[in-house]
Amino acid sequence: MSKKNGFATEDAVDAVSPAQVALRNRCPRCGQGRLFASVLKPAAGCGECGLDYSFIDAGDGPAVFVILIVGFVVTAFAMLLQSLLAPPIWVHMIIWFPVIVGLSLWSLQFAKGVLIALQYRTKASEGKLTGGNGA
Repeated sequence: MSKKNGFATEDAVDAVSPAQVALRNRCPRCGQGRLFASVLKPAAGCGECGLDYSFIDAGDGPAVFVILIVGFVVTAFAMLLQSLLAPPIWVHMIIWFPVIVGLSLWSLQFAKGVLIALQYRTKASEGKLTGGNGA
């Protein structure tokens, strides 16, 4: 298996780690093409290896994790700031609004990238019923 820039160039599903895909915003197969067309919208496919991104179905999973984690972190730091310095509410608004928006967008793109890479690696697909006894 040949490697280019630390990524495998063959179609081996375990070649590119999900963290590398998410951090670099790159294709889960080749590690070269862009994964997202805009901040949170996945591209139609990889411009380098031609992988069709129609398998992508991140759903609401990443958003739930981001809400919980970012909410916990920001609340903890806001409470710490309030207990140490007791600034007026407008200071909290000026500090925490951009922090919440920035952290949420970056974290959401990262979480979606990891989930997409894991979907590709495990060949995850929608569950289907297969005949049987009708139960």
